Amino acid sequence: MMEVKLSFPGDNPPLSVIATAKLAGIPISADSSLASGSLPTFLISSSDNEYVLGFSLFIDVRVSSWEKWPPYALWILKLRGTSLNTLLRCLGRVASIPNLYGQDAFESCQIDEWLEYAPTFSIGSEFENACSYVDGILLKRTFLVGFSLSIADIAIWSGLAGSGQRWESLRKSKKYQNLVRWFNSISAEYNTVLNEVTGTYVGKRGLGKPVPAKMKEKEQQGSNNGDASEKGRASSKATAEVDLPDAEVGNIRLRFAPEPSGYLHIGHSKAALMNQYFAQRYQGQLIVRFDDTNPAKESNEFVENLLKDIETLGIKYDAVTYTSDYFPQLMEMAENLIHSGKAYVDDTPREQMQKERMDGIESKCRNNSPEENMELWKEMIAGSERGLMCCVRGKLDMQDPNKSLRDPVYYRYNPIPHHRIGSKYKLYPTYDFACPFVDAIEGITHALRSSEYHDRNAQYHRIQEDMGVKKVHIYEFSRLNLVYTLLSKRKLLWFVQNGKVDGWDDPRFPTVQGIVRRGLKVDALIQFILEQGASKNLNLMEWDKLWTINKKIIDPVCPRHTAVIEEKRVLVTLADGPDKPFVRIIPRHKKYEGAGQKSTTYTKRIWIDYADAVSISENEEITLMDWGNAIIKEIRKDQDGNVTELMGVLHIEGSVKTTKLKLTWLPEISELVNLSLMEFDYLITKKKLDEGEDFLDALNPCTKREIAAVGDSNIRNLKRGEIVQLERKGYYRCDVPFTRPSKPVVLFAIPDGRQQK
Repeated sequence: MMEVKLSFPGDNPPLSVIATAKLAGIPISADSSLASGSLPTFLISSSDNEYVLGFSLFIDVRVSSWEKWPPYALWILKLRGTSLNTLLRCLGRVASIPNLYGQDAFESCQIDEWLEYAPTFSIGSEFENACSYVDGILLKRTFLVGFSLSIADIAIWSGLAGSGQRWESLRKSKKYQNLVRWFNSISAEYNTVLNEVTGTYVGKRGLGKPVPAKMKEKEQQGSNNGDASEKGRASSKATAEVDLPDAEVGNIRLRFAPEPSGYLHIGHSKAALMNQYFAQRYQGQLIVRFDDTNPAKESNEFVENLLKDIETLGIKYDAVTYTSDYFPQLMEMAENLIHSGKAYVDDTPREQMQKERMDGIESKCRNNSPEENMELWKEMIAGSERGLMCCVRGKLDMQDPNKSLRDPVYYRYNPIPHHRIGSKYKLYPTYDFACPFVDAIEGITHALRSSEYHDRNAQYHRIQEDMGVKKVHIYEFSRLNLVYTLLSKRKLLWFVQNGKVDGWDDPRFPTVQGIVRRGLKVDALIQFILEQGASKNLNLMEWDKLWTINKKIIDPVCPRHTAVIEEKRVLVTLADGPDKPFVRIIPRHKKYEGAGQKSTTYTKRIWIDYADAVSISENEEITLMDWGNAIIKEIRKDQDGNVTELMGVLHIEGSVKTTKLKLTWLPEISELVNLSLMEFDYLITKKKLDEGEDFLDALNPCTKREIAAVGDSNIRNLKRGEIVQLERKGYYRCDVPFTRPSKPVVLFAIPDGRQQK
């Protein structure tokens, strides 16, 4: 058993440490007798030697002492002069609350940033600026980091609560609504503990009046689809933007159910991540189910790559299932519905059937007896000539204004072998029939579906009612739509089959593998999607926002290299340059040591881009990056006026502040690496296709551009997938690394969010 004793000055109680310890269930005794201005002292005691020893090893401060007191086998770890952030990290690491210090290293780093920021709330002149900043961050977030409470939330919450009346005044206003919503939701969720802390150490300046239970319960009631009101969200249990209807913590089961007819794309990613978000938030289960009911479109290749993409997204699931696992039960259910008169077998030709459904005309087969229907059902199972003409339809309501309820098809003939079970069946259930049944059988409590299925929700529940299975809640969220982007797997398949792209992982494709291959970091994709939240508002999103997020992730860490465009590159001769080349070792990233180092060769003759050469005037002083200044004395041109060579002298002592041009360059050496710089454009030329418009009429005739270049010798060490910045050119991902001098290194250009060609 671990116990903590915290000593601190009475005029400066460490609210965040005390609150964290109490929330984490760690016994703590607080001594406020230290003199004003003293640093806190943290004393940890435990009867477990290994526990305290291990605890001391990951504390990143000087340990004043730790010793054993015989004969009681009590181990003592004493920290003096310790920062509050260190104490919070200690508690976060040993707390019983999951992920209090993040679920991985990336989240822990984000939490560390918030811990460093929290003291800003104690600076009077910066208080409202800090409120405004955090309010913006919380626009579409429930917690500051990840999907659950962390010490980052506790630190910022304590900074606000500790300010007393100043925060209480702002809390009653409508100035920072996101911040107030977040503060109130944490206060309501952990009301008992936090009221005790603020009541003891902040007094009347603390949380204010708690929300009455009845009012809180009323405010939490949302629409039938779980959409809470603004007022309710401000004081209810911490939520994203909405709650799942009738969801109970620890008692929900969700499913992500892709059809294995293509690779996972960015639209599927939203569905997968939303399912994971709610599963984690409600401490429930998530299964991956392959909706494999159409063998004509499906394959094991798609199954394998979907699982690969799900892993790429970091989706944690409890099981993988297949709709085909339930084919026997589905056939039995179809027979039961036929026997009970809730389904019938129809041999109406497809086009006529579609027209009759549109016009609300009943099929001539609708009133056949169950016995007649069963005879035709057996013909379908046998795959006879008569059976091939038939399908099974549900007997719902042919007059319903919602056309999805006009006797939908439940089973249809398909002779193509199934990728998992071969030729065992000649008929397969439709998605409309299989999904509500399998959801119920697998114990799914909530089915998350994009709003494109809205008109089918009534059908889903009616079919479950006819089947006599448990009703599953449906929650809708908006489909993710992006400009100049096709997300239909049928249309994407056309590009693959017609050789318009190089496969499902083509960098022009919106598939997870495609955009990752182009240079998108998965963390950027996750952040982009979760910022959209579970909203039902339909939006046409710009790619620029996603690439801007990506740039913020890669720019601080990606190495810098140099390239010169091959076409018309210009040689610069420096008269006083080094007669003998020499090498310097410099950082690959001036602000990030982790990027490593690179060697740069300095020579008398250097290469620069033609575009730079034509912008230089005679006697102009320029800056050669990572070297110094030079003065161009002479510009030589050919008979057509093209610049062919520059002559100049070094002026190393010159100031870079006085030059207009800061140029990248490469030495004239044989070790330069041939590069192929690939730039990509959208596959279609319209931001959004009109209803009924054929995408073939909007094809972009030129979607790929290759530029030959030469790069510095260090580029030969790049690995596939490594992201670099070619200085003054942009960010690139290495797709084909160096193998031999005659074969160029292939680098894919990564958009930076500033423009899209």
